[in-house]
Amino acid sequence: MERAIRRLGLIGLGKHGARYARHIREDLPDVELVAVARRDPDKAAAAARELGVVAYTDYRTLIERAEVDALIAVVPPTLHVDVVRCAARAGVPVLLEKPAAPNLAAGRELLAAVRAHPIPVMVAQTLRYNAVVRTLQGALPSIAPLRSLTFTQRFEPSPLGWLDDPAQSGGGIVLHTGVHAFDLLRVLTGHAPDAVTCQLQAVHTRRTEDNFVATIRLAGGAALATVSCARTAGGRNGHIELSGERGSLFGDHVLNYAERVVGTTVEPLAVGIATPTVREVVREFVAALRSGASMPITLADGLRAVAVAEACYAAARSGEMTAVESLDDEMSTARGAA
Repeated sequence: MERAIRRLGLIGLGKHGARYARHIREDLPDVELVAVARRDPDKAAAAARELGVVAYTDYRTLIERAEVDALIAVVPPTLHVDVVRCAARAGVPVLLEKPAAPNLAAGRELLAAVRAHPIPVMVAQTLRYNAVVRTLQGALPSIAPLRSLTFTQRFEPSPLGWLDDPAQSGGGIVLHTGVHAFDLLRVLTGHAPDAVTCQLQAVHTRRTEDNFVATIRLAGGAALATVSCARTAGGRNGHIELSGERGSLFGDHVLNYAERVVGTTVEPLAVGIATPTVREVVREFVAALRSGASMPITLADGLRAVAVAEACYAAARSGEMTAVESLDDEMSTARGAA
């Protein structure tokens, strides 16, 4: 069913939420940010003045009163269940910032919420829209069949205190950064991760991990992957290596380059200008709602990445290879999730 989508509400206006607000205002002229929710009253009032919107300190009040056509939630994942429940009861579609949930138990509650009151839900796995990722994806047929994948991401310690509070964050870098790679494994290969091993380390953090390495087996033994992320570095990168029987692809989604290697011959691949991925996520969310199409990244997609993260935590605790739990049967019964 087609919808008239114009008025957007934004729940969460911290560092990442501010990116959403900026792109909506500056890059998406066919939609309007009309309401925001931020818990701190002074910051909410400042946001109202700066953005020219109605500001609320309680997102539930925004959902009830703001008369928005769709919501964007950029909050800790431990709030996602309540946000989606409230939005579903009000019949308002939601774009959820990744990770979709802090764990699979919460994921099941999300599925129950959209089963009881069906609404479109999209998960902002933003790395899918990165120009380097899309360039490498387009070049995959030239090296197929794909046999091994490597994802490495490094950046500085985070100043955000809530990330090191499991009660708010649900987990550390496995959950908040690893899910990008876990999602891309399925997107790039067409195969589901089915088992993992993992090691965790806390370097600058106290209650969550800020460094991890995982090895991941894809279904049917189609390929093996290594994912390594750390929030402990003095420099940033987002290295991706895709190796197939006819060559290899290399790229960096932070440094914005890509190349194909066949034998020892290196061929640069045209990437173009770096794409603002938040802008593209919002644009595709709105376009899907207007056309009545399925969400480009479903709640089920987001929860599949969370399932890999949960398996990584279990593998790190046990020291053994751990199966990735499947929620496919449960997802198939939740309209709008699959």
